[in-house]
Amino acid sequence: MNLKGNDFLKLLDYTPEQIDYLLRLAAQLKAEKKAGIPHRLCEGKNVALIFEKTSTRTRSSFEVAAHDLGMGSTYLDSTGSQIGKKESIADTARVLSGMFDGIEYRGFGQCIVEELAQYASVPVWNGLTDEFHPTQILADFLTIREHFGSLENIHLVYMGDARFNMGNSLMVGCAKMGMHFTACAPKGYFPDAQLVAECQAIAAQTGATLDFISDPAAAVQGANVIYTDIWVSMGEPESVWAERIAALAPYQVNAALMAKADPNAIFMHCLPATRGEEVTDEVLDSDISIAFDEAGNRLTAMRGILVYFMRGRQKHSPLEIAAARESLQNFLDSRILCGCFDECGIPPFDADSCFE
Repeated sequence: MNLKGNDFLKLLDYTPEQIDYLLRLAAQLKAEKKAGIPHRLCEGKNVALIFEKTSTRTRSSFEVAAHDLGMGSTYLDSTGSQIGKKESIADTARVLSGMFDGIEYRGFGQCIVEELAQYASVPVWNGLTDEFHPTQILADFLTIREHFGSLENIHLVYMGDARFNMGNSLMVGCAKMGMHFTACAPKGYFPDAQLVAECQAIAAQTGATLDFISDPAAAVQGANVIYTDIWVSMGEPESVWAERIAALAPYQVNAALMAKADPNAIFMHCLPATRGEEVTDEVLDSDISIAFDEAGNRLTAMRGILVYFMRGRQKHSPLEIAAARESLQNFLDSRILCGCFDECGIPPFDADSCFE
């Protein structure tokens, strides 16, 4: 399966078959880890993790996934990187490409991660931007599959502000995978009309259904998944909080709303949650909530992404590896750096140890 280019920036770039492949790959790696089967498939590679917005789940999942796969990771936050400040995004991409085998970006505009990918010579992955959150959707769909056995005939309702990354990405993902997506929000809080039109065109090919409803009771009728997110995103000014919370208060996910959905409906949240605002404790902590299983599958999704984009970049035959070992050993045996190795008691190098 060949995915488009070397980067994972938004689900719009991929076909349903490619998305399904990533989901199945991630699930296979999860099963191997659960069975105690080591899968250090990316030994010796290193990734840079750029975080202009902090995170618990994204950082932890990338770092643990990298470790599981035998990779090193370097965390660069807004104080530890010059990206977009003293150094241009293009130059940052070029510099990091010379040191790392892949770059993850979590921050603000989609244009930033797109520019990183344009100038990087290694894969770039979107860990979250204001517009899209593709790695989260892989985790979400994995979790839905684990619970229901399939994405087929699933009706997912997104409650709240659907204008930003989660509303956008869930709509795109459901359109791609032929699901029924409903955005339930006040007028003015629906996804951008141009993106809606693009997703409607995709839905016409995949059989998906996209609805945009402002009445919560009508929106959740027969729904399998009720999904919400925090109402005020990171980096937004405090001046928008009061107005936003007041507008979205009728869209809180509570026990009364869940009772109007399908009897077997589940609740999902990408976390972190503001308890008492977008969701009540009663729902988030209930048996119908799979939000914490969903969080755990962030790691599952990351392993799949890293294996696909890292594993396929450099494949060497046994003959090539043997030749490289011999070349390195010959160089080390020449001892051109110091003629007194023997006198100093420094043991000879073993090139094989560099390839273990």
